[in-house]
Amino acid sequence: MQVKKEFKEQLKEYQERANNELEKELRKYECPEEVLNESVEYSLMAGGKRLRPVLVMATYELFKQDVEKCIPYAIAIEMIHNFSLIHDDLPGIDNDDFRHGKLTNHKKFNEATAILAGDSLLNNAYGVISNDLINTPITELQNKLKVFNEFSTAVDRMIIGEYVDTEYEGKQISEEDLKYIHENKTGALLKLCVRMGAILANASTDELESVTKYSEKIGLAFQIKDDILSEEGNEKELGKPVGNDKILKKCTYVSKYGVDGAKKILEETIKEAIEYLNKFGERAEFLKELAIYIKDRNK
Repeated sequence: MQVKKEFKEQLKEYQERANNELEKELRKYECPEEVLNESVEYSLMAGGKRLRPVLVMATYELFKQDVEKCIPYAIAIEMIHNFSLIHDDLPGIDNDDFRHGKLTNHKKFNEATAILAGDSLLNNAYGVISNDLINTPITELQNKLKVFNEFSTAVDRMIIGEYVDTEYEGKQISEEDLKYIHENKTGALLKLCVRMGAILANASTDELESVTKYSEKIGLAFQIKDDILSEEGNEKELGKPVGNDKILKKCTYVSKYGVDGAKKILEETIKEAIEYLNKFGERAEFLKELAIYIKDRNK
């Protein structure tokens, strides 16, 4: 399906907003830890789709227009995402040499610096949120504290999902176990992005339930697409070697159902995701197109 021009323009605006805000969080000054700061910047500003902050902002704008109020949470989630990428690439986990067409952090710097750069991003993500909480009027604090609680839980679930993924390498597992890995390793943060945007915008219980169902489906779809790209993606477009999942004997939708089976599940999952947004009418068009973008992406 052809992605609409309007969607592309809106996506670019969200991405540029995220990049501009992330730039503000970088530490660019002479100090003993200068190389560590360079390492953080190297990964945080390496490119990428900025899907997570886009989801926060787009979901917020489904209900309200003062999008600046959700920016700290959108930025914090992208910092968490990049922390996870740095650590995923390490020799003890996925042992990847390239990401976004560039050397991975531990290859560019060294393993110790990469570990600590990831730790720095993890810690500073919480700092970004706490700075916002300190400056929040007491009358607006409840929703933000709820979001902060969900943020902490989702980060923990992501780490759990990564652990289970590494533990199950080379093993035959059930459909339930495969779903558990994906729901946590990838799905937890994507679900969080949507829920954060909705909660911060004071969505009703019914509205929150609908967008949560949407987020669960796109979270699963994102990982299924990753599994497919790892099997048959274009190495140049991906910016990293293809086939690493097979080498590491990871449990994926492709290893369990084959490429065609995984593609069929992907199509069904995206269709279901879009159906959960029908109640919002045209104002949910961007989020619907974003689901299609996840399905059709090449990297």
